Amino acid sequence: MTHIALALTTLVAFIAGTATKDPSPTLTVRPSAFGPILFDGRGHALYTFTRDARGEPSTCYGACAKAWPPYVVRGSLSSGSGARRSLLGTVRRPNGARQVTYAGRPLYYYVGDGRLQVKCQNVDEFGGLWLVLRGSGKLVR
Repeated sequence: MTHIALALTTLVAFIAGTATKDPSPTLTVRPSAFGPILFDGRGHALYTFTRDARGEPSTCYGACAKAWPPYVVRGSLSSGSGARRSLLGTVRRPNGARQVTYAGRPLYYYVGDGRLQVKCQNVDEFGGLWLVLRGSGKLVR
């Protein structure tokens, strides 16, 4: 059990660190079991939370943000293959961090996903559904 807890802690730190250390993050569309969906430039799937209002700051904090780390950036945003630059944006979290949005929806990782994995699509947790997105900004249900 100790090894599992250590691995989970390391994964959380890795995901959180990848979002904040990438000076110029790129969103891309890649194939998945759910069809083509958004990934960050390093191949991690991105989710949105149906409790979040479009264009508004995130409602996911505390235990929620530990399971679903927000995708935060320091530098400028860019769109890669299949992603639309016009749909990229950010909202401020209470700590001042800029959380990436797509089609006005704040984006998150799932702590249990590895590179190119999508393990928690359409999961009901923390009072809303967690869904991946298409390059068009449409939610995958």
